[in-house]
Amino acid sequence: MDYAYCYDTDIGEIVTVENGQGITKLYFARTLKNFKKDDCVIQETPLLGELGKQLKEYLAGQRRIFDLPLSFDGTEFQMKVWSTLFTIPYGETRSYREVAAIFNHPRAARAVGFANNLNPLPILIPCHRVVGTSGELTGYAAGIEIKKHLLDLEKRVCKSDV
Repeated sequence: MDYAYCYDTDIGEIVTVENGQGITKLYFARTLKNFKKDDCVIQETPLLGELGKQLKEYLAGQRRIFDLPLSFDGTEFQMKVWSTLFTIPYGETRSYREVAAIFNHPRAARAVGFANNLNPLPILIPCHRVVGTSGELTGYAAGIEIKKHLLDLEKRVCKSDV
């Protein structure tokens, strides 16, 4: 049985889903059209409550790493891309080409972008940290303005550490 719950955040509504083993999906207001409400019980479970708490801490600049069980699937290539995204440090970015090169697919920048687009757990799997080759902000499920907000937040927090 899947459970879902909606959190109101400073970047809009975020719907989270868990399957009893881990967090499976995260939807932004712009991606809610993909949310299958009839497949879930709308209820805040302890795991979703912890996710809501950690999301609010992250968005307040008080958390850098999420400590939650995740349960997601993808193709072998997508899983490689998403695993690589976890290695991008908080407050830093990598280009699509750099991400592809990390796992020895230097010509797969477009495929990395497509895998990012299908990321089931944005923010938790930090695809917002992937940018164009010259540093320009490109595609994000929640919209470029949210991507910019998340990157600016992380940069501010890192600057305050100095």
